This record gives sequence, C-alpha cells and structure tokens, in this order.
Amino acid sequence: MKVTLWGTRGSLASPGPDTVQYGGNTSCVEVRGANGAVLVLDAGSGIRRLGSILFKSERRIDLLLTHLHMDHVQGLGFFAPFYDPEAEIHIWGPASSGESLQTRLGRCLSPPLFPLGLHELPSNPHLHEVARADFQIGEFGISSAFICHPGPTVGYRITNSGASVAYLPDHEPALGLRQFPLSREWTSGCELASGVDLLIHDAQYASEEYESRVGWGHSSLWHTLRFAALAGAKQLVPFHHDPAHNDKFLDRMFTDTVASMNPPFLVARGVEGATFELGPNHGVESTRKI
Repeated sequence: MKVTLWGTRGSLASPGPDTVQYGGNTSCVEVRGANGAVLVLDAGSGIRRLGSILFKSERRIDLLLTHLHMDHVQGLGFFAPFYDPEAEIHIWGPASSGESLQTRLGRCLSPPLFPLGLHELPSNPHLHEVARADFQIGEFGISSAFICHPGPTVGYRITNSGASVAYLPDHEPALGLRQFPLSREWTSGCELASGVDLLIHDAQYASEEYESRVGWGHSSLWHTLRFAALAGAKQLVPFHHDPAHNDKFLDRMFTDTVASMNPPFLVARGVEGATFELGPNHGVESTRKI
C-alpha cells in the first residue's frame, strides 16, 4: 500500500514562499492498494493536482470525506475525474442528525458557492453515508468511527495486504481532560489507530497555543505524540498544519517537541509530496516528491 500526501495544511490554503517545504494545500491524501485501486482521503485544495493525474487513468475512484468543513471539501469542484462521464466515483462521508450527506454536500457544490450543482457533474457520483462501521471497498478493508471535532466528523482506518493506515486529520482527543490521555477505551479515535502502521493525525498547534484554542477541534503536537504512543502506532505523520505556521516555525516546533518527548515510534513530518510504502519491508518515508 502506498500513501501520498497531496495537501497537508489545515483551515485555509496558504501557498507562498514561506510554506514551500511543508506545502500550502489543504487536506488530501491518496492511498493506492497493492492491486492498484485508489482511495482519496478528503477533498481539500490538494485534490486538484491529484485529479489531473487520475483523470482518464482510473475507472473507479472512492473519495472518503472525514467531514464537510470548507478546508476539506474546497477542492471538490476542481477534481478532474468528476467531469469524465466514464468515471465511476463514489463519495463516502457522514450525514448529520437532521440532513443527509447529499443535502449537506449539495450546498458545497451549488450556487452561489459554485456554478454547478452536484447533480450536474458528468460522472454522476454515488454517495454513501458512513458513521461507525466496518465495510469493504474493493481490496481495502475500512473502519470508520465518529471522533472529537465540531460537527459530524469521522476518522478512518484502512487495511490492505496486511498493512494499515489511520487518518484522523481533525481531532481533539484531549478536549475537557485535565490529564491526557486516559485509557484507550476512553480516548476518542484510539480504536481506529490501535497498532496501526502509519497514523496521519492532526497536530495543528504548538503546546503554548492550545490553551487559548480549547474546543476548536484540533490537537497540539504534544497531544498528538501522546495519542500515538497510547495507540501503539508504529509511525506518525503530524498533519493539518496551521496556516499561520511557516516552514521555520514548523521545523522548530517539530524538532523541539519530538526531541523533548523522545517517542517510541518513527515520526515523519507531514510534508506535501511525501510518500510512504506500507507492507513487508516497508514503512519508511520515501524521498520521492510529486
């Protein structure tokens, strides 16, 4: 299984000369299975470049949305395979307590936010609502569960050929806790991340920033490292970087925090373009850039 990061930024796309190293595109991750099947995790601005590569090359594409905040769906209308009438596209994501996924997603793809409606896309995508469930998409085994973030938000665990990746890009498991973490069974998202080969997890804030942002739905890097240790993850990718954090800030934050905690697992910085090979004899970050 190959995992590629196409967008690693959170909240707002922030391209510019001071975000070149980590990237300025919002959340989008490609997961390619051993037999070549493709999953796309979230539809932030990073999905535009991915779509240009997948256009006309993949018959079926499954897009798994964690939630419908703007930074995770702002690239939907610019995903080239949507405009291929021969493409088979499936969109998976959470409904709300009062509205279907189709109704909620239809607001993102409709005037005045976008000139076309969801029903006007030539590919006529199929929509599937997910909550807490285990299901199969081709060669992939998928587990989903609600996690701690404002609005209906799910995290995913994906398995393929004995390898596993957990994707929790917007997550605040420390919310309301004086001491973090608690036991696994009382910690949001821990079941999804338990023993995973690769954990992609929200690490939006530096430790000193978190206190003024409690309840915003995101983690400090310190919380993320503690969460990964509790879950027993083998490798961590801190993700969803704050748009106000430039490359120098992130370098310093990662170096200082990881060195001070000395975690018992690999930590690979969430850099746009990084790839990870999972499975036998893999699990180390690739140097290839997209």
